[in-house]
Amino acid sequence: QVMQKQISKEFYKYISLNVLGMLGLSCYILADTFFISKRLGADGLTALNLAISVYSIINGLGLMLGIGGATRFAICRAQGEKEKGNQVFAASAAAGMAVGIVLLIIGLAGSDAVAGMLGAEGNIQTMTGGYLKTILVFAPFFIMNNILIAFVRNDGSPRLSMAAMLTGSFSNIVLDYVFLFPCNMGIFGAALATGFAPVISLGLLSLHFIRGKNQFTWSSPMGALCCRVRDICSLGISAFINELSSAVVLIVFNLLILHLAGNTGVAAYGIVANLALVAVSVFTGISQGSQPLISRFYGEGRKKESAAVFVRAAILAGAVGIFFSAAAFAFTTNLVGIFNGEGNRELAEIAFWGLRLYFLGFCPAGVNIVAAAYMGAVEKGRESFAIAFVRGVAAILFFAFFLSFIWKMDGIWLAFPAAEISTLLLTARFLKRYKKTALPSVEK
Repeated sequence: QVMQKQISKEFYKYISLNVLGMLGLSCYILADTFFISKRLGADGLTALNLAISVYSIINGLGLMLGIGGATRFAICRAQGEKEKGNQVFAASAAAGMAVGIVLLIIGLAGSDAVAGMLGAEGNIQTMTGGYLKTILVFAPFFIMNNILIAFVRNDGSPRLSMAAMLTGSFSNIVLDYVFLFPCNMGIFGAALATGFAPVISLGLLSLHFIRGKNQFTWSSPMGALCCRVRDICSLGISAFINELSSAVVLIVFNLLILHLAGNTGVAAYGIVANLALVAVSVFTGISQGSQPLISRFYGEGRKKESAAVFVRAAILAGAVGIFFSAAAFAFTTNLVGIFNGEGNRELAEIAFWGLRLYFLGFCPAGVNIVAAAYMGAVEKGRESFAIAFVRGVAAILFFAFFLSFIWKMDGIWLAFPAAEISTLLLTARFLKRYKKTALPSVEK
């Protein structure tokens, strides 16, 4: 009984802190969406929605290296392998810097070309390219911020991780207003405000090292890279696929919607997608908040306790999903109106039905996201990848093309719930198999 109370206390501590932090991170894009809609109108919203897919890829790479590395670090620490944990951190950091520099070079040399590949034309392409160049230049900071947040959280400092995420996000909101309105810097100002956020967050995370609370240090990256990066990526693959799928879905949905409803449709999808980021950030917060406990119990051989943490997280995610679906129906007009600064009636009508239909998928989505993270946290990388890939890429793209052919725009909105429900069947199968093979004691 005492042990259960201790687990509950730690569970709600990690979950609440991480959800708050992830909600703060989601303010990155919501702040951009709100201020750009007020300052630059539908064209600005269209450019932002086209560019945000690249941000999702950057974020996904950082999360993959951060979550994967921190998961292995937590397991190593639970098993008393301190030097191995140091090597994992070194591999994560070195790989993150290498990837970040590559993205920086792409931003300087080819941001306009990337904007064209995303479907932007004319003035929209100029705006999208400008946003992309700035975001890609800051890619090393985005990636390293995600890595350090994950390691600091798994190193026993979830409050500092949350504080870093919230401070970065709130600074982004303030800078968004300053750069877009008093300074009149246009979409470049919005991107610059977003780029400064991880820099500020990294400054706060450095306190973990300055105070000497870190239990991990840099250790021979060259020796660690060869044998560690693949393992790190396998454990963090679901986090990457979740973000990559956001980018892929944004690109495909944008192209389909451009054909069906033009730029106004893309702007409407921008409203729906950016509100959806808030819901996804909560699910991500639940999954990442439960990961340190799951990995620690798993590393200590306490698989029953790790499974119990997952069950709590899945129930919480399902309940939150129901809440978001209900809120989307109850406050549709108000939510759409926040981001429709020009009062565009066509935009409002498309976004109205889009929000209601799209948000039907968030109850199963929460369970799927938490389950994928759980599988990664207990070294079931293949199952984690399969859940994330099916829900985020294969199923949703299939339903997007198939349902849009039948029901046009309504079909596009319904693709998300259809994909999540079908993925839930796969998730249930994996969980049942894992329970029978790895958790026989739970059956009793």
